[in-house]
Amino acid sequence: MKVFGALLSPFVRKVCVALAEKGMAYELVLSSPGGPDPDFLAASPFGKIPAIKDGDYTLADSTAIVTYMEAKQPSPALLPAEAQARGKAMWFDEFADTIFATSGLKILFNRLVGPRLLKLPYDEAIALQGETELPRILDYLESVAPEQGWLAGEFTLGDISVASMLRSLSYVRHGPDAAKYPKTAAWYGRVTARPAWLAVAELEAPVSERLMPKD
Repeated sequence: MKVFGALLSPFVRKVCVALAEKGMAYELVLSSPGGPDPDFLAASPFGKIPAIKDGDYTLADSTAIVTYMEAKQPSPALLPAEAQARGKAMWFDEFADTIFATSGLKILFNRLVGPRLLKLPYDEAIALQGETELPRILDYLESVAPEQGWLAGEFTLGDISVASMLRSLSYVRHGPDAAKYPKTAAWYGRVTARPAWLAVAELEAPVSERLMPKD
């Protein structure tokens, strides 16, 4: 399976960690949003990352991709069978991809991706707007982060999605703050200690070394 994208993206990281959790082999093909690679554009007609090519099958959108993976290889499950747990897992995935990302990516794009990587126009006012929106989101996450274990009771896609967003925000100094959000930081530490996460982090290491803040 080919995964088109870059690990700086929380959505690409989500897919790669999910694949690693399931032990499914993949090749990461470095792609930027709107990139010209015809294989990428065939998999993602609107130029969004991530996208996959699995034999002759193509698909875009991180949640759609993980749903496909779940049906193709059900074990280990990332979407629980029990109704309430599955609902919570999908809620946290949606929370990460829309509510959290809507605010967080304002910062990530306008402080890092736009100016440093894509050489595109950026707007510091939008980054500041994202910063004013984050506290409500992080306060909510702290209120639901468990003392032990995972967001939906068992480890699910929801944990991967929220942790992936936090990881991307670390590139712009908005990663987990253990002093202010201790439960969130402890939960995040459990996610990032999992072997699948560590395997993807090793792939991401060259990007981290180049782009993470030095302080």
